[in-house]
Amino acid sequence: MSRIIFVTGTDTGVGKTVLAASLLFHLRQSGVTALAMKPFCSGGTGDVDLIQAIQGDDPPREEVNPFYFSEPVAPLVAARKLRQPIQLSQVLGAIRRMHERCPCLIIEGSGGLLVPLGEGFTVADVIASLDCDVVVVGRNKLGTINHTLLTVEALRARRVKRIKVVLMGQSSEDFSARNNKAILRETLATVEVFTLPYLGAGAARFGRVKRNVGKIKKTLARIADPDSFSARSSEGLRNQGAKRRD
Repeated sequence: MSRIIFVTGTDTGVGKTVLAASLLFHLRQSGVTALAMKPFCSGGTGDVDLIQAIQGDDPPREEVNPFYFSEPVAPLVAARKLRQPIQLSQVLGAIRRMHERCPCLIIEGSGGLLVPLGEGFTVADVIASLDCDVVVVGRNKLGTINHTLLTVEALRARRVKRIKVVLMGQSSEDFSARNNKAILRETLATVEVFTLPYLGAGAARFGRVKRNVGKIKKTLARIADPDSFSARSSEGLRNQGAKRRD
């Protein structure tokens, strides 16, 4: 069974990179021929570096991250400054080529659902054009109920059906963190809601991802069950690819 798992967020900096990398590591460790990409990246290259640390240099960086901008602004703004208009068809083509390489492609989105990526389209429009599972990542703290419900509502308005929610633990837990999962489960009904504990400073580094995956393996398996994939990788993929860094 071939699948795309699109990791989006309620905002920027909510933990998409950590979750996407953890899912990628977990699936590959379990024998699934999984790959990941981040179509749009603005500012630093840390997110792409992490993906390549896990899966190696094949596919090459330009396929893992086909649209990179040095300025830390919305991709649409950066592209217009460079007079390099991006069309939705270009993005979908890049995703399709990556998906042809593997039975499971994990896509890390940019910012929140309505971030403008190119001329006349947002992250939500990319998702709506794909037959994919969507994982919505949010902070497990005060305010996440509103942000998460708005994000799921926007997805449902675009007829996206396979949605899961993951709330990421924070370094300092507030009172709402104890109730957010229950309230979202009650309100969203058919959407599965998961929580992950705070994984520490530097959780988006390869060494930390490698260590933390073992702690959250059961939850990762419920988000993306390795047994649901028919295509299995070689022993080489079990060892996490040819190149990595700590």
